[in-house]
Amino acid sequence: MTFPVVMDKDHLLTESYAISNVPAVIWIDEIGMISRPAASEFGTDTFTEITGISRETHMQQVRDWVRDGVLPDDASYVVPDLSEDEIQARLHFRLAVHLRRQDRLEEAEKHFDEAAELTPLDFTVVRASMPLRGQNPFGEEFFDLYQKYQEAGFPFHGIQRGKNPSKG
Repeated sequence: MTFPVVMDKDHLLTESYAISNVPAVIWIDEIGMISRPAASEFGTDTFTEITGISRETHMQQVRDWVRDGVLPDDASYVVPDLSEDEIQARLHFRLAVHLRRQDRLEEAEKHFDEAAELTPLDFTVVRASMPLRGQNPFGEEFFDLYQKYQEAGFPFHGIQRGKNPSKG
């Protein structure tokens, strides 16, 4: 890639920008202003078979924005704030990560469980904890989570994409 990509190992951006699932793409212009809020977008077709979403629509939108300054119609979408449960889940998740780094694994597990109970379909909490808990983030646990996510109508905190036509 020839553009900056932020890796948020402490998950602070998910709180700042009310991101609940990944992938999430936020367009930020050259002066640091958000031009388009969090959207469930893909930069590759790696997950097209699972999601039914091709990267091409998003990539064309990016080209139109960069070349011509044209933003998609959904760029004015206002992302709702995190709910109280989502805020609490992120706090439990942060505490769990901290405890895990301190090698206090039993205590960490309790907080990972609490976070997952509060937001069972939040990939930034549930899926992010999988490798920390010895689970495969691309294994059976992930596919179980993704199936529940589909059945719930693809809940996403931002501009939505997915197989569900009512969601975009």
